[in-house]
Amino acid sequence: MKTKSILITAIVIITLIGLNSSVFIVQEKDQVIITQFGKPVGEAITTPGIHYKVPLIQDANYFEKRVMEWNGDPNQVPTKDKKFIFVDTYARWQITDPLQFFKRLTNERGAQSRIDDILDGDTRDFIANNDIEEAVRSSNRVPESSDTDIIGDSLEKINVGRDKIQQMILESANEQTADLGIEILDFRFKRINYVQEVQDQVYERMKSERFRIADKFRSEGQGEASRINGEKERELKNIQSIAFRDAEMIKGEADATAASIYAEAYNRSNQSRKLYGFLKSMETFEKTFDEKTSIFISTDSELYKYLKSMD
Repeated sequence: MKTKSILITAIVIITLIGLNSSVFIVQEKDQVIITQFGKPVGEAITTPGIHYKVPLIQDANYFEKRVMEWNGDPNQVPTKDKKFIFVDTYARWQITDPLQFFKRLTNERGAQSRIDDILDGDTRDFIANNDIEEAVRSSNRVPESSDTDIIGDSLEKINVGRDKIQQMILESANEQTADLGIEILDFRFKRINYVQEVQDQVYERMKSERFRIADKFRSEGQGEASRINGEKERELKNIQSIAFRDAEMIKGEADATAASIYAEAYNRSNQSRKLYGFLKSMETFEKTFDEKTSIFISTDSELYKYLKSMD
């Protein structure tokens, strides 16, 4: 009786183990390939839910159904015009045929390695077949007026451009992965940069260009300052000239008024006229002679008359 119970228990355990190993769950993010002794059996299972397989003989191999990322290693790549640049890239890919994927690549690690070879190689090829301008620019835009002092009157025209190069790399990569059961959904340049030696040359050229622009601005400023100073001097002289003219006119009018007043005051009688002549002669003496002055005058002179009267 005891032996029978043990046997029944063993059968139940084996049955449960068999049932457990024959049932597997496929989630929405998964797709499964059933293999028997290492070889795929049937089609890929992509429908979520509970599925069954032969226990102990068959295995369920899970693969991602979601979009996966790929990040390339930054590589030093020469361009067509012999300029070395660092190119950093990334892409997004997806398993579209799990059965073919399993046959050709086995697992996602193998897929990543294969994508490395394809995308890195295509990146080198397409960058090497184009000039640096084609890799960093996407359009033949017209420089704005504020940019002309920095980048010149016009940008060199491009024929391909960065976007087209990315698209060509994507198309070339998908041609090579068509029989691998995967699809490259997107490819982009993450960063493009000069190598250090070229960076130093570019920075020196940029500094030289900025110095040239600064010298140009200083020259224009000095020219404008000279023009302003010239206008200032001209306006100042014009103001001074007008002020001198007005002052002379005012003084002339004042002298005329004073002379008129003097004439009216000293022309009232013979004595006042003589007094006026005497005062004017004294002013002449005061302004003309000093202690060291020697003069020769005629006896008919008015000045002699006053000198004689003083004796």
